[in-house]
Amino acid sequence: MGKKELSGRKNWQKQSGFKALQAETNLYDVFEQCFYGTEYKIHKKPKHMKDLYNSVQLSKEVLQQIYNPNIDFTKTKWGVSPDFAIENTRTKKILFGEIKRQDGWVEGKKPSAGRGNVHERCCKLFTPGLLKVYREIGGIDSLDILPFWVVFEGDITRDPKRNREIAFWFDKYKNNYFMWRPNMTGDDLIKHFELNLKKYLE
Repeated sequence: MGKKELSGRKNWQKQSGFKALQAETNLYDVFEQCFYGTEYKIHKKPKHMKDLYNSVQLSKEVLQQIYNPNIDFTKTKWGVSPDFAIENTRTKKILFGEIKRQDGWVEGKKPSAGRGNVHERCCKLFTPGLLKVYREIGGIDSLDILPFWVVFEGDITRDPKRNREIAFWFDKYKNNYFMWRPNMTGDDLIKHFELNLKKYLE
């Protein structure tokens, strides 16, 4: 870690007390402070894939069986909008990210408190099509890691069922998700990124 990077990190550590409340806002703040003066940049709601589905060519047979209006694709944005992206501006490699905030089953609550399905929306990231395009655009071709990072926030991070479910989904790719639990700070978030993900952007 260079002198400028260390300096930037000290700045956010002094200002923080960052916790997982309003994680989406804090995540951006944490990384903006950490990346200040470095080659790294965080994008909020990156637009790299905003019209990804526009170019999908359906067969003539399918087109005959579905509603097929005259669409002006220059004005249509059918695509994917991740919550954030971390870019190494020198190598141009990008790690796309999602923030999943959800309730969960914890002390004083019934098991039904964990019935939400926000976490299930991250499953689309495992589809062959999105895995392929995330790797192509982000330049992360190593099969040791997935080309995305999911940060979970809220009671789901302590829910006994959801923790097992998510661990099973990610299998050996445990570094591709992070449980940003209520007792944690921005330092924990940065540490996970620096130890497990940063090297794939270098």
